[in-house]
Amino acid sequence: MTDFNKSIDKTLVSAKYNQLQRRFYEIRNNKIFELFVISIIIFSALMIGANSYEISDTTMQVLSVLDATITAIFLIEIIIRFIGEPEKKYFFRSFWNIFDTFIVVVSLIPIEDSEMALLGRLVRIFRVLRMVSIIPELRILINSLVKALPQLGYVMLLMFIIFYIYATVGTTFFAELNPQLWGDISISLLTLFRVMTFEDWTDVMYETMTLYPLSWIYYLTFIFFTAFAFLNMVIGIVVNVLEQERKIEADLENQDCQEPTMQELKQELAEIKALLTQKSNE
Repeated sequence: MTDFNKSIDKTLVSAKYNQLQRRFYEIRNNKIFELFVISIIIFSALMIGANSYEISDTTMQVLSVLDATITAIFLIEIIIRFIGEPEKKYFFRSFWNIFDTFIVVVSLIPIEDSEMALLGRLVRIFRVLRMVSIIPELRILINSLVKALPQLGYVMLLMFIIFYIYATVGTTFFAELNPQLWGDISISLLTLFRVMTFEDWTDVMYETMTLYPLSWIYYLTFIFFTAFAFLNMVIGIVVNVLEQERKIEADLENQDCQEPTMQELKQELAEIKALLTQKSNE
């Protein structure tokens, strides 16, 4: 009979936990809760900016209290997200969940008056990055950039080859004309980067045209290859990966919309089973 009562107690505890998890899951996915967390992150960023000004001791104490309050809110938010996760083992498989947890845990360490005070301030600065983990669109953008890096690497390598060839040509022909801009290969690379970003590039071109009237061909072809062709390739790769990430995110959202329904059915069945068992015992 004792084992039977323990079984009933475990079932009731499990039913209550499932009910709590379902409520936390609803809170976690609530837009109002999301906007509240975003507003706290923005307020935390404003506090970091306020600390850069000369403020009175009273204001500093108020900011310290607000900072502790914000840390507590972030801790509660992480707990809600963790408990509301249907599959706990998948929670820390997400980089953003690990990042958020790390920021919150480090913020809890009292290091203001220690040698690690600088680390504490840096961690509070990185709180602003939590905006990326909260807002899905920002998260998709970052994931797209990371996944596009392998493809972008080949484009950057080809761009460097073009840079190196043009820098060699520029050093060979224009070094005597202006050593400050074309004195060696490294300076020439910086000059070409200036040309690619259109930072007073015409002044550089007109200076070399005094000695080499056809040097405009050198600049126009370089701008065509770098500023137009390669940069458009970079944009195309990022946009393509971004579209793929959006499709993946849409599929995950559809799965998430279906999973809570099955989870709710299991929880309701467990609650009904517990109630029936309790009544039969009475």
